[in-house]
Amino acid sequence: MASWNSTPLEVLYNVLGWVAFVSWSISFYPQVILNFRRKSVIGLNFDFVVLNLTKHTSYLIYNASLFFGSAVQRQYRQKYGFDEMIPVAANDVAFSVHAVLLTAITLFQIAIYDRGTQKVSKSCTAIVSVAWLAIAVCVFIAIPKHSWLWLVSCFNILQVVMTVIKYIPQAVMNFRRKSTVGWSIGNILLDLLGGLTNYGQMAVQSIDQHSWVNFYGNIGKTLLSLVSVFFDILFIVQHYVLYPSRKAVTSDDADAEAVRKKLLINSSDHPHADDV
Repeated sequence: MASWNSTPLEVLYNVLGWVAFVSWSISFYPQVILNFRRKSVIGLNFDFVVLNLTKHTSYLIYNASLFFGSAVQRQYRQKYGFDEMIPVAANDVAFSVHAVLLTAITLFQIAIYDRGTQKVSKSCTAIVSVAWLAIAVCVFIAIPKHSWLWLVSCFNILQVVMTVIKYIPQAVMNFRRKSTVGWSIGNILLDLLGGLTNYGQMAVQSIDQHSWVNFYGNIGKTLLSLVSVFFDILFIVQHYVLYPSRKAVTSDDADAEAVRKKLLINSSDHPHADDV
């Protein structure tokens, strides 16, 4: 059983891990709060949220299985070495649970708040359907062979694919609208901090163990950090450089406002309708 060689590095590992947890967890709240205050989700891309739920659900299954599953841990050590540490920490599991919950809350907001003309695209529905169909096939392949590590690795690969795909609709939407109004930059700044500290946590473990196995042994976590940092920087550039503080009304906002004005005009044209 692997153990830490340096107590200071172990402490730093835990600190970085929980900083990543706090940053990533808090990153969900600016958008939820913004939706609540506006009573609208116009400007938030629905594909992003749906893909995000698939991503975090698959990541939760991977993290929980490797952290708690003795059979999965045994197969991991058989593959990478019995002196290697499990590459999933408690903060990874805690983050995944919280992420699934907050993403579900965001989906609920989409259901009850003003959506304008926005809706989940057919391509997003198709991607999610194909993803879970592929996972179902993996389950049927893994069960007879008891290939539990391979199976949870499939969930890990899925979360990486979803991480790459989920950011694209929001980035494209910002580009087309030439605006980031209705979409919170706060979650991106916190997401960036979480990605950097998450990557730092993995580096600290590798330095202590004199081995870089945890980077390719948990390739999903490695790619998650790199992909998140890349898109976070892109969104920061969009918000602060390309479309800074743009207050112009977008097409979706205009549609919603037109409906409100029409209702007001109709009510003013028939002020005594209730008296008839």
